[in-house]
Amino acid sequence: MGEREHVRVAVIGSGFGGLGAAVRLRREGITDFVVLERADSVGGTWRDNSYPGCACDVPSHLYSFSFAPNPDWPRTFSGQPAIRAYLEHVADTFGLRPHIRLNSEVRTARWDADRLRWEIATETGDLTADVVVSATGPLSDPKTPQIPGLAEFPGKVFHSARWDHDYDLRGKRVAMIGTGASAIQIVPAIAPDVERLTLFQRTPPWVMPRTDRAISGAERWLHRQLPFTRAARRGLLWGIRELQVSAFTKRPNQLGLIESLAKANMARSIKDPALLAKLTPSYRIGCKRILLSSDYYPALARPNVDLVASGLAEIRGSVLVAADGTETEVDAIVFGTGFHVTDMPIADRVVGEEGRTLADHWKDGMQSLRGATAAGFPNWMTIIGPNTGLGNSSMILMIESQLNYMADYLRQLSVLGGRVALSARPSAVNRWNRQVQTRMERTVWNTGGCTSWYLDAQGRNTTVWPGTTGEFRKETRSVDLSEYEVVRLREGDRERVPVQGTGTAAKAPGKAGTGSAGAGSAGAGTAGAGKTGAGKAGAAKAATATAEGDAA
Repeated sequence: MGEREHVRVAVIGSGFGGLGAAVRLRREGITDFVVLERADSVGGTWRDNSYPGCACDVPSHLYSFSFAPNPDWPRTFSGQPAIRAYLEHVADTFGLRPHIRLNSEVRTARWDADRLRWEIATETGDLTADVVVSATGPLSDPKTPQIPGLAEFPGKVFHSARWDHDYDLRGKRVAMIGTGASAIQIVPAIAPDVERLTLFQRTPPWVMPRTDRAISGAERWLHRQLPFTRAARRGLLWGIRELQVSAFTKRPNQLGLIESLAKANMARSIKDPALLAKLTPSYRIGCKRILLSSDYYPALARPNVDLVASGLAEIRGSVLVAADGTETEVDAIVFGTGFHVTDMPIADRVVGEEGRTLADHWKDGMQSLRGATAAGFPNWMTIIGPNTGLGNSSMILMIESQLNYMADYLRQLSVLGGRVALSARPSAVNRWNRQVQTRMERTVWNTGGCTSWYLDAQGRNTTVWPGTTGEFRKETRSVDLSEYEVVRLREGDRERVPVQGTGTAAKAPGKAGTGSAGAGSAGAGTAGAGKTGAGKAGAAKAATATAEGDAA
């Protein structure tokens, strides 16, 4: 058998994280990479979630790459078709298509410690890579609860993220399971067409009005002709959200006013006192993600919509039985029950040092260094890793910060030279996560009195970042080599080289991402800006020589 294909970098996933990584690699002068996508098109969660009413709850001009601004967003909160089209546009504009391998789901990624490379098995063939960037995202694998009797249900069943567009819901009796971000969009979209809609609610969400509107032609013209107006709009949206963070992370009691506004919003549409009581949460607003909708409550007030304030416990034939004993006969079940966020399936397929899977490594809870690297998994990075989620702003800001870190990580490998890998020190990972969890103790997500998908099976918040996006960008601006072991191949043997001190190694020129996240900074240099210059190369050699001397 011939030698398997080898690439410098293998990116897994082609959503915002994967495409952003691909653009950044090209801008760093790296073209020897592939993007492995399991589906037949790009788009990630915005490809998979095509349910009726699907839209983003982050303003359009903030929910886009700073290096790929879109002056032509159709609405202030864009729908799924527009966002997916934007991602297709990014793939075309930045010349990513030749790098993308569709229908290439990763079956396993295994670290070869003898050759310092990853062995990757996909549906379309095997390859090896020096570095793996996992951008599968936490909202990629739907979670469907194990309900007794579900397998024998005679009607139609599907998850909101796997919507069956061939099944006509018109005139049907439909059960919607769950009251999360997907459900509050689906319910108003299908309620007018179904015969009867029954919503099973374990916990009511806090819902604020969604001030969505069409963006006028004049606004779009202005943003095209005067780009600073677009940047100013993005900056304002970012700044407002940064100012809100302290209430979530340090002073949850300040959220009482927001609760009052949410209750007033509810009371405007819900006049039935019994229904109003069922819809009023008993936990602090913000403990679960605050949802945005202006038509959810009016939909629940419709005569053909019922609310069961109890979770689904059992299915007997075509009859759904709630935990409180309520029985409802339906023709179709739609699960809006979220995703495998704290137990991502990709972790079962990644095998690091000593043959341990990432899932085994994370069995007591996900943790990583700066949301990017895990101890025991050299040259493996994740985009949207543990504790990088947000409760009130745009994940694109966090993604771009992680792309800064990825770019500097690859620069460090280049300046160190030779067959080399970086392995996160367990002490550094533990220190980072202790700091994160200490900060988390005061947050509304931990003190607000709810059980949310932010928490893992041990009740630990391994999902959300307890700070501002600006803080995270600062923390991921560059790689500190003292937090890593440098693993080298020398004369056929493997050697772990300690790095002393607390500073970073010499950087290659073209360091990116120094601008404000809200100001619409590119967060990336021009193509090839990350290549090592002669002056810095000498400093890098000196840093490497020092490390080697310590090892000796």
